[in-house]
Amino acid sequence: DADANKIGEGGFGPVYKGVLADGTTIAVKQLSSKSKQGNREFVNEIGMISALQHPHLVKLYGCCIEGNQLLLVYEYMENNSLAHALFGQEESELELDWSTRQKICVGIARGLAYLHEESRLKIVHRDIKATNILLDKDLNPKISDFGLAKLDEEGNTHISTRIAGTFGYMAPEYAMQGHLTDKADVYSFGVVALEIVSGRMNTTLWAANDCSYLLDSALKFKEKNSLLELVDPGLCLV
Repeated sequence: DADANKIGEGGFGPVYKGVLADGTTIAVKQLSSKSKQGNREFVNEIGMISALQHPHLVKLYGCCIEGNQLLLVYEYMENNSLAHALFGQEESELELDWSTRQKICVGIARGLAYLHEESRLKIVHRDIKATNILLDKDLNPKISDFGLAKLDEEGNTHISTRIAGTFGYMAPEYAMQGHLTDKADVYSFGVVALEIVSGRMNTTLWAANDCSYLLDSALKFKEKNSLLELVDPGLCLV
């Protein structure tokens, strides 16, 4: 039963847990079959993305095409997402102390530096957020969904025709004007870092049309010279 093995719902489709013939546990992402790309172009792009290997990127093993079904096969991450660890306390039994949170921040930064500067493809992720940061059994962070929004042309600062991202994490120049550079990912990483330090989601809905934003809170604390009030009270920074 596929639903019994469903472990998440990503921006590009549902994700299922599976096991290969050799016993390796995998995560299978089912992409929308409405992709405009032909199968050959799709396979070529996936081949290039799967060649990207870094300790802080989720490993893409390959893909499978059956009719209209496009499946991506990834390494399985035992501790789900950073969002689950930070905000799903009822379901998650993880305790993220300060040294672990610091390790997660540094790991995300290293993964982004690889995508932006060290990899052959020079990829801008476009959708860095807590649900796209996965945690392995040792709570090392790994970036997922890289390369899926669109491969960035090398050395090209361009206007994006389709805004891919999540409200609350998107850099203003990208969200409003479609102006895309790797700085958009750095902005999103800053929002994630605030979530990690504060233990709070970047957007909190209070009522139908009422919500509060973590960035606004951070600015107010900064203006009052009291940034420490932003820190998750569950952390002991002694």
